[in-house]
Amino acid sequence: MSHDRPPHLSSSQQRALSKAELETRIEQQRIDILVESNRWREASGGIDAAWHTLMRFKVPLLAVGSIVLLRGTRNPRAVLRVGRRVATWALLARRAQRLLGKR
Repeated sequence: MSHDRPPHLSSSQQRALSKAELETRIEQQRIDILVESNRWREASGGIDAAWHTLMRFKVPLLAVGSIVLLRGTRNPRAVLRVGRRVATWALLARRAQRLLGKR
């Protein structure tokens, strides 16, 4: 809002001018919010897709996790050994994807 309005305006004209300025600012803020929400949606799209994929496999993942937990209580070293192998293969697969450009 600018306070340097011409003094020759009546108070109703000044209010109308002030209202128009406020409406313009509000409209610009709405546009800014829409633009930023679209940017946010695009930036978080990969995370959302991964979350939905994870939720599709929720029951099998819980079952596998339960089995690993039960095995882990009986033989923790074996679970750690298998976990290291899985992590190694996952990292190798990811690097291969990046190297081949299929990301």
